[in-house]
Amino acid sequence: MEALGCHGGGLTLGGAWFSAGLMSITPIDYCDPIEAFAPWAEEFWAQLLDSPTPDNERGRYAYIAVQPYATLVSVDKRCLVNGSAVELDPFTALQHLLQQSPEPLTDCPVPFTGGAVGILGYELGRHIERAPARHPLPVGQPELAIGLYDAFFAFDRVAGKAWVIGVGGRGEETARKLLRRFVARQPLPPVTVAKLILEPELTREQYLERVTQVIEYIRAGDIFQANFTVRFMADRPESFDAFGVYRRLRGLNPAPFAAFVRVPGLIVVSASPERFISLSADGHMEARPIKGTSPRHADPVQDQASAVALKGSVKDNAENLMIVDLLRNDIGRVAAIGTVNVPTLSGLESFASVHHLVSVITGRLRPGLGPVDLLRACFPGGSITGAPKVRAMEIIDELEPSPRGAYCGSVLWIGFDGAMDSNIVIRTIVAIRRHVITQAGGGIVSDSDPQAEWDEMMTKVQPALRALAGD
Repeated sequence: MEALGCHGGGLTLGGAWFSAGLMSITPIDYCDPIEAFAPWAEEFWAQLLDSPTPDNERGRYAYIAVQPYATLVSVDKRCLVNGSAVELDPFTALQHLLQQSPEPLTDCPVPFTGGAVGILGYELGRHIERAPARHPLPVGQPELAIGLYDAFFAFDRVAGKAWVIGVGGRGEETARKLLRRFVARQPLPPVTVAKLILEPELTREQYLERVTQVIEYIRAGDIFQANFTVRFMADRPESFDAFGVYRRLRGLNPAPFAAFVRVPGLIVVSASPERFISLSADGHMEARPIKGTSPRHADPVQDQASAVALKGSVKDNAENLMIVDLLRNDIGRVAAIGTVNVPTLSGLESFASVHHLVSVITGRLRPGLGPVDLLRACFPGGSITGAPKVRAMEIIDELEPSPRGAYCGSVLWIGFDGAMDSNIVIRTIVAIRRHVITQAGGGIVSDSDPQAEWDEMMTKVQPALRALAGD
């Protein structure tokens, strides 16, 4: 079968449909993944794991997952598999579904070989840690939504290649159907986003007061650090174009762990720069927590000065080190003895609107354990909770006036071969039934200045506000 072209929807020669064990692969001409995703953007369970940063190794691959063969949802205190309630916690249910998946595959051209794709909301942590959840999610908003996919699109940005991949007999048939619809797609229209102004849930004065309370907890010895955040909200218009907003945000703030997720009760529009944790099929683990932020500037001299000041900041480096220690502990719960390392501590990385300090923690998963065990050990991410984690989560629950929902959770994939990659859901816009929400915050430590924390939070939230305002 000929390779299906991505330019203009026609056919081009040069590739062939072939089988690699239980996997069928169709090469297609490379195109921007957002163009390929457009035909499914308005459908439930359509998910784009995007990475519009081709110069970044972590942004090398992108995936499109639509039309799952199974679904797992945790909503309204029920765990549903394919719409039917099960007497399992969501993590156990996910593990059971993965255990029933096709056999591990070989010779796949990308790290993801088919499997689970979806969103873990921050409040899902209540199934792991004994932390309070004072603020319930709105009715119908899931705390977890995972689809299992045996057919998907994959893109290698560095090599400039793309494929449709089907796993097993059903996956091959689904892949053929996806290809037919892909070929018939229409050109992307220009982005037009209605102006939507979001207001902060806390006033500046309320924010400063609550940050001061966090500092008082730190000085009293309760914690070393807590990540305090603020929601910005607006009523959701009937004509809200989530995919259009994603296209705008993607242009304003390209990021290696971006995602567009549409599931029942929730839309996630993310331009996340942060990896939560990854796992290779042979057991190599990597976390990349972000702690430490300074703004970018149009003037190169000023921009360089901002980066140098961040790199030399005692406060920001201490903030990063605390979270590195927390994640070393979390990963150490499931790592083989002696394998946990920190190859990079507070490395400087620059993104579209900010500079960040990013550390790297690695380890080797113990034999007999898998990706769900790793999630149980580390979720929610330490960079968006604080240290010690459980006490920080208690203080967050006390001082933040609303649930976080998808924000500070994770969009992830877990392959049939046991590999996994995941982000931290930051720099993100969320649409639920009645509201459009974005959220931002930062790590508070003993020498934090509340006004400086407000300024940093506003810097982080600006791309999302601009994407919604249509500026």
